[in-house]
Amino acid sequence: MKKTIKRTFRVSKYVIYKETLVDYKEHFWSFLGAFFGIGIIAFIQSHSLLQAENIFLIGSFGASSVLIYGAIQSPLAQPRNLVGGHVISALAGVTVYKIFPDIIWLSAPLAVAFSIVLMQYTKTLHPPGGATALIAVSSTGKIPELGYWYVISPVLSGCIILLLVALFFNNITTNRSYPTHIRFMRLLKKKKHTHKMKK
Repeated sequence: MKKTIKRTFRVSKYVIYKETLVDYKEHFWSFLGAFFGIGIIAFIQSHSLLQAENIFLIGSFGASSVLIYGAIQSPLAQPRNLVGGHVISALAGVTVYKIFPDIIWLSAPLAVAFSIVLMQYTKTLHPPGGATALIAVSSTGKIPELGYWYVISPVLSGCIILLLVALFFNNITTNRSYPTHIRFMRLLKKKKHTHKMKK
């Protein structure tokens, strides 16, 4: 019994030590990725869109940035989860809103619950997707007027921008690799190898 307790204590100490190590380079690339990912979307919203259609940046993108720039090894941060999770959740949210437009106490929990189950079913679980579904049913003004266009823009278009920035900044050094899926990694390695051969 004492050996088990001592071993558990040693393992816990090691895990806590590893988790509290500060890797300044890692934080630097996370900062840059999030800054440019959200920055590009915000720039497009404030400079390229008309005032009448000025919705391109939604709150759930902030939560996605934490995952895809700060926790890049997480299964929930992979491209399939990022894009699929947001799109499926947006579809669920808009559909629920169309059925129950004025009953927020019913539409809000239904949208989030359906989005979770659909993400689980399609293996695209991405926690910020729940917020995307909730935004579809709880927002006032322009978002409800978009209907299913909400799925295309801002949701899908914003996800693609975040993903492209993540593919750049998360593969810029040898210590970071994104996505972690084996097929994508092989594809990236092949491209790097052919690029070196051309030189």
